[in-house]
Amino acid sequence: MSIDVANIIFYHSLIIFGELLVIIVLVHMLYKRRSPANITAWLLLIVLIPYVAVILYFIFGFRKRKNRYKKENIKLQGNTHVYPQKNPLNEVLRSYGIPDATSNENFELFTDPILAYKELISCVENAKTSIYISTYIFNYDNTTKNIIDSLIKKAKDGVEIKILIDSLGSIELYLFQNRIKKLRDAGAKIEFFMPIFRMPFRNYINLRNHRKIFIFDNNKILSGGMNISNDYLGETADKTRWEDMLFLVEGASTEQYFEIFASDWFYASEEKLTFAQGTIIKNNGNTFVQVVPSGPDMSKDVLYEALLCAIYSAKERIWIVTPYFVPDDSIVQALIIAKHKGLDVRLITPKKTNHPIVNLVRASYMRELEEVGIDIYLYNGAMLHAKAILFDSSSTMLGSVNLDNRSLFLNYEVATFVYSEKVIENIQQWMQKLLFNSSIGTQEVSTSRRIVENTMRILAPQL
Repeated sequence: MSIDVANIIFYHSLIIFGELLVIIVLVHMLYKRRSPANITAWLLLIVLIPYVAVILYFIFGFRKRKNRYKKENIKLQGNTHVYPQKNPLNEVLRSYGIPDATSNENFELFTDPILAYKELISCVENAKTSIYISTYIFNYDNTTKNIIDSLIKKAKDGVEIKILIDSLGSIELYLFQNRIKKLRDAGAKIEFFMPIFRMPFRNYINLRNHRKIFIFDNNKILSGGMNISNDYLGETADKTRWEDMLFLVEGASTEQYFEIFASDWFYASEEKLTFAQGTIIKNNGNTFVQVVPSGPDMSKDVLYEALLCAIYSAKERIWIVTPYFVPDDSIVQALIIAKHKGLDVRLITPKKTNHPIVNLVRASYMRELEEVGIDIYLYNGAMLHAKAILFDSSSTMLGSVNLDNRSLFLNYEVATFVYSEKVIENIQQWMQKLLFNSSIGTQEVSTSRRIVENTMRILAPQL
């Protein structure tokens, strides 16, 4: 009898404890002023799987953190030779402490995976003092073996090499680190961002480093959407390789990319890096670049607000290329208003993404845009992984940022706004090639399918 009473007390205590955790979660959501959509999504999970949902909330429900394990906020330094024209987007970014757009000597766009590979190898081989690499995915395949071999040679030549890899994005390499032992033995320093099986109090599995930054001798950078994998680039053609983009910047903006990398590197290694003054190319070109970090290491959602500003400020067109279109309601309404104002609004996205659940969730948003006359182009080639937005003929946004809640509010990301007629023309030509290989409009589906798609929007804040 006493055993039964003990069991009853135990199970009742467990239930009460679980209910207290649910209340704590609800109070925390209200205290943090979460959006109605975000609160609704978590409430639905709590109703369906209450105790599991509470655990998931403590793992995935936190964004901006204030504790001793939090990564320090990034503060970028400004440069001279700033953007001479007034631009609402530029002004909004400056108001949040983002340095003005800075002139750079050279800017090149690589949308061909073979040319991107050759440029990356060339940058590695020609580096004389340092190579810093930050990537979300670093696979171990035939393409990356060649890159690793080149890095080993440079390390043996005395070039300083530091590589930062996201532990979840590159989970296979993280688990089998013997594959990069030769590179480490050659002198390269390799760190995994938020290692899954270390730093339990610092490791927030939901906050991943999605930035792609490759810095060479502190005067040349490569960035964009390409990770280090045969899926993105290689020395020979591959029909299954994803469509993506890499771009090169030479000039004063290199220092800002360096500061972002240095901040991430310090968090992962506790090693402080200092930018070597005098390494920047001194000639000033006419390509103005504005570097915008985004994520938990920014005090505000700067990029999100800048994106809304750019949409509302556009006067002629907004062309969007994104692999995962799962935006929040504010962005959807901004695009709808832009269309009502008579702007040319186009969305170019893969016919099918590599994530089935995203295919289901994004459909409702695409149909909503389509209903007001916005053209939806579904790319028929390999997986389209590139991210780019054209605003009129005045600016373009490139980088690692998808138009979904994960990129805009959770991941560590970096966006690059470019103000250059030549670059914008090149982006437009590339987008037109994508349009040529795309079908227009979503397919008609059954009523039950539409209901499922619309219901799945509840999950959008968690994707």
